[in-house]
Formats: sequence, C-alpha cells, structure tokens
Amino acid sequence: MRLSARARALTPSPTMAIDAMSKQMVAEGIDVVNFSVGEPDFDTPESIKAAGIAAIQQGETKYTPAAGTLELRKAICEKLERDNGLQYRPEEIVVSNGGKQSLYNAYQVLLDPGEEVIIQAPYWVSYPEIVRLAGGVPVVVETDESTGFRLTADMIREKLTNRTRVINLNSPSNPTGAVLSRRELEEIAALAVEHDLMIVTDEIYEKLLYDGAEHVSIASLGEEVKRRTITVNGLSKAYAMTGWRMGYTASERIYAKAMADLQSQSTSGPSSISQAAAVAALRGSQESVEQMRQEFDRRRRHMLERLNRLPGFSVKVAPAGAFYLFPNVSALFGETIAGRKITSSDDLAEVILEQAHVAVVPGTGFGAPHHIRFSYATSMERIDEGLDRIARLLARG
Repeated sequence: MRLSARARALTPSPTMAIDAMSKQMVAEGIDVVNFSVGEPDFDTPESIKAAGIAAIQQGETKYTPAAGTLELRKAICEKLERDNGLQYRPEEIVVSNGGKQSLYNAYQVLLDPGEEVIIQAPYWVSYPEIVRLAGGVPVVVETDESTGFRLTADMIREKLTNRTRVINLNSPSNPTGAVLSRRELEEIAALAVEHDLMIVTDEIYEKLLYDGAEHVSIASLGEEVKRRTITVNGLSKAYAMTGWRMGYTASERIYAKAMADLQSQSTSGPSSISQAAAVAALRGSQESVEQMRQEFDRRRRHMLERLNRLPGFSVKVAPAGAFYLFPNVSALFGETIAGRKITSSDDLAEVILEQAHVAVVPGTGFGAPHHIRFSYATSMERIDEGLDRIARLLARG
C-alpha cells in the first residue's frame, strides 16, 4: 500500500497544526491564549446571519450553479466596481468554498508541470503547496525588515526564467501586514505585461488597513494587466465569515469558465445558504466592517508596543494591513528557556505553548525562520494575558 507522490510531498499547514494542538489542550482543561489562527474573534454581523436563516426558511437549500448564484455574482460585480474600480460581468466571477479553493482553482487552470510561480517570502503558508499541487514550481523572492517586507519589480526580474508563468501577490500581506503602494504595483504590472506573465493577486485583507495605507487592485491599473490577472477575494476576514466558506475570483472569461468547469468536477457550487448571506454582506451596511477595522487597529498598536518590550522580540516594520504582527525572535536563538536550548522559531513556539500555554506560529512555514506570527484577532484582555505569560516565561529563563 502507498500514497501518491503528490500526497507524500504535501506539507500540512503549520497554522492549522498549532491551532489543533491548542484546541486539544483546551479540551484537556488547559487555558490557552491562542494567537495562532487567522480568524476574526467577532461574530458574523446579525444582518448577515439573518439572511442565512431566511434562506433556510425560504427553502434556498438546493444545488446552485457551480460558479455560484447569479445574484451573488452580480453583487460581487457591484462590489468590485464600487470598491476597486473594476468592471466585470457575472460570467467572469466564480464563487468557491473559501479563498483557499479560489487560489487552488486558479493555479490548477493556469499551470502546466514545471512552470514557475514567483512568490514573495514571507508568504502565506499555503501558496507554495497550492502551486506544487498544480504541478508548478514555487520560486521564492526573499524580503525582510530591510526592504519593509515589500516586493518590487526589480526583485521579481532577477528571478525570471523562460519557465516563469505567474506572479503571486498578497497585499495586504499575511503574515507581515505589508501593503504594496500604487507605484510598486504599477511597476509589477508593467513587468507582467512586458514578459507575458499572469498575476494571481490575493486581496482577502483589503478592508483591514491602518495608518492611512491605500489598497490598490492591480487589475485596475489598465486593460492589459486586467486581462492577465486573476483577483482572489472573499468574505471571511472583513465580515467575520470564516465558517461560511465564501471566496471568489474575478478574471477574463476564459479563466473563469475553466475554473467553473474544474469546480463542477470537484466540489460543485458552494453552500446556497452561505451565498444568500454573502449577498446581504456585500449589499448591506458596511458599518460593522469599519468597526472591526478600528478595533483591530487599537489592538495592533497595543500589541506592537508590548511585543517590542519583550526581551529578544523585535518588530521593526509596523504592519499596515491584515491582523498579524511578525516579530523577529532570532536574538533568542542560543538562549535556554525553561530548560530548553532555543535554536529556531519552532523551538521557541513549542516552549511558549508548552510552558506559557500561548499558541503562536513559527515563521518557518512562512519562509521566514527568524520570526514568529502573532494574530491580534482576539480581545485586548486575552492579548494582555498572553503577553504577560510570555514575559513571565522569558523572565524565568
């Protein structure tokens, strides 16, 4: 008996692994402060929940078209024009079971075996795996504090080969919170057009911006770049709808049809109930989105100040988006904490979980082994409790 080479090569998500460990500890009666998972702690707004309940009561519980209901695809087109200056038709929208499936669909229809995808590091842990599952080759462009964790066209140009097919973008970024400027995106767009490359842009955190940062959809920068861009977005982060599993893509019809056909042979269409709720989210009041953003900003500033006071922790680049902080912890490598020699961020994350009962994610899975990711998608009280525990652990040595 054996597994396929594809299954054997797959690396599980470290974020989900840490989250599972922390939840197991909670099930055993241990109080764990969880800074690991990228999930808003807010409840889904009442108007959105009501729309889902109404869909059930009205019998909207049947299969939908593989690409999503026409009503939701229209609502997404309205959103894209209103928020991003993008004009799409419903047949150019594909609704999926979360943003991750949208990314999976995109790479499955874009890549042939051996084709390369430019991915910025630090990266969201699933990008390289999704590319590999499609037979592609991730080509990593390293960024760090010295570059502000920002990707530039010049960095990409150095990695181009005759096998390069796609540039993968994520702005605002998970895990760094970096936001690419309009100028940086214009230069990347020009490079993609010059070298006949596709762009897959993950814009799931677009609503969570701070310190005056501006979100720009790269597809809005001209018809040439729009034709070669697949924009990926969803409702999980901005509307606290992670469990509703609502993601979508916007692209030229040739790519949208291919992704819809692929989805029809894999998962089929997403939940009819979730789609009804998503229509209400996109067309309803956006006040709750702004309220969440403001609270995230308050937590961001507080956690940033507190992390920089922890011995061996350093956040030199304040995040301008998303809801993560990504401190460099390499100053602790070689130290002994709770009787354990720390040689990596993995070691440190394990000690923090085991001894302080605080869940954080080591940077190894993000392509940044000197860092640890903290999510501030939790209450201010839990932020203080978790950081107090870490401070006490470090003080013990």
